[in-house]
Amino acid sequence: MAAQGPNASEYIVHHLTHLKSAKQTALVDWSVFHLDTLFWSVSLGLVAILILARAASKATSGVPGRFQAAVEILVEMVESQSKSIVHGDRSFIAPLALTVFVWIFFMNAMDLLPLDLVPNIWAAIFGAAGHDPHHAYMRVVPTADLNATLGMSLGVLILCLYYSVKIKGFGGWMHELFTAPFGSHPVLYPINFAMQLIEFVAKTVSHGMRLFGNMYAGELIFMLIALMGAAWAGTAGSGLLWIGGVLAGAIWAIFHILIITLQAFIFMMLTLVYIGQAHESH
Repeated sequence: MAAQGPNASEYIVHHLTHLKSAKQTALVDWSVFHLDTLFWSVSLGLVAILILARAASKATSGVPGRFQAAVEILVEMVESQSKSIVHGDRSFIAPLALTVFVWIFFMNAMDLLPLDLVPNIWAAIFGAAGHDPHHAYMRVVPTADLNATLGMSLGVLILCLYYSVKIKGFGGWMHELFTAPFGSHPVLYPINFAMQLIEFVAKTVSHGMRLFGNMYAGELIFMLIALMGAAWAGTAGSGLLWIGGVLAGAIWAIFHILIITLQAFIFMMLTLVYIGQAHESH
């Protein structure tokens, strides 16, 4: 009897399972690392750095080529946005925003690869190493992992705290923590401090959750479309479903190009907004 393939539920669960360093034993387990997220995020970060470094080294004062022109348009866009939002020294902030945009764009763009391409390659390698290929897990979209997006938003929070202390001084920042937004009165100090903490937590969580939610949903839709294509059974109905899967996959991939670019831009803009707020006093 031929081996039966996974059903729709097993297929989706398999594709949503991370390659982990150890088995997770609790909802929050700090000893577990998502190795696929770490590998792809670091690798794509290095690719982004190399591309930007190459653009900088090849830049000329003459008529730019297409690659240089595209990078210059991107740099000018980021610089104009940072100039309008952050009032102060932008020697670090503007390059940071550019790096964030390019890095997240590359991570989001992994969603455009054929869904089973990299997982199947990894399963073949995993099986050749003597392991069960059915338990070879590999997710290639780092921004569809909540750990990655919250990690990046936490990094933005740390930068905001750093610039708050740098611009206002530690005393000025502490004074703002207890006197904004309701005013400087001892009775209002606890309320102000609680409101500040809520603001920090809300901004950080929403910053990471927004990117994760959009990319996770996009990845899930690709899986559902793939299941339509896998419905081919030699009948007219299954043939129409297969054709519908091909058309839906093409349409969603084209639309997803806008999503991955927009989500990278939104994350970059919120990064600039939050750092810009750290430069201002209430």
